[in-house]
Amino acid sequence: MRQVFVPLPPIEEQRAIATALSDVDGLLAGLDALIAKKKALKQGAMQQLLTGKQRLPGFKGEWVVRRLGELGSVYGGLTGKSKADFGTGNARYIPFMNIMQGPIIDTGFLEQVRVGAHESQNRAMKGDLFFNGSSETPEEVGMCSVLREDIPNLYLNSFSFAFRLQKDLKTDPMFLSYWFRSPAGRQVIYSSAQGATRYNLAKSNFLRLEVPCPSPEEQTAIAEVLSDMDAELGALEARRAKTALLKQGMMQELLTGRTRLV
Repeated sequence: MRQVFVPLPPIEEQRAIATALSDVDGLLAGLDALIAKKKALKQGAMQQLLTGKQRLPGFKGEWVVRRLGELGSVYGGLTGKSKADFGTGNARYIPFMNIMQGPIIDTGFLEQVRVGAHESQNRAMKGDLFFNGSSETPEEVGMCSVLREDIPNLYLNSFSFAFRLQKDLKTDPMFLSYWFRSPAGRQVIYSSAQGATRYNLAKSNFLRLEVPCPSPEEQTAIAEVLSDMDAELGALEARRAKTALLKQGMMQELLTGRTRLV
């Protein structure tokens, strides 16, 4: 440590620099607290709205419990692919981690794959729900994400499976995506996951799972409320990330003397 040289401005400037950086740390801490509060509010809203314990204005009537096998059908991901097929080609596929990270598929996070014109592969379509079928922990198996955009020539990774809703039932896929990520939905998944060192969700067991379903209109209203909360959280997290980058830039400039405080 005795061999380390440290650039030292006058004590008044040291204090001014420390104060400026401390103010940014305070802003970051405030954003962290606000994000934590908004996440807790969202969790509470999911617990209440997705179980019918709390109803949105204008909705009443009993919810109907339906088996997933009554609501749609499952299909698998890409088959018969080698390492050479990935990272190139005109087709794209949904990576495993894209499903894990949130209730909506991030269409900016797709990867290339080569799929021949005559191959028999399952195409991913708008409104489909995607699940990881295997995980090392029961807490992470069966995480759900929905595709909300029309993406041509899109497929699913080999380690996941998809659920396609029957159009005539008018089930809102966003409602189901949020439900499967809610405490109630996770508990249903836990009860069906099998394994000791690795947990798996069999498609046959998945189709026997029961989901409480309000009217299509109430499903959509609930999904919109939760989606608005997600949008607010996303904006706060983006602001937090931008502020953290700003702090890094300030440290680089102020603590080296490249930029001086007046």
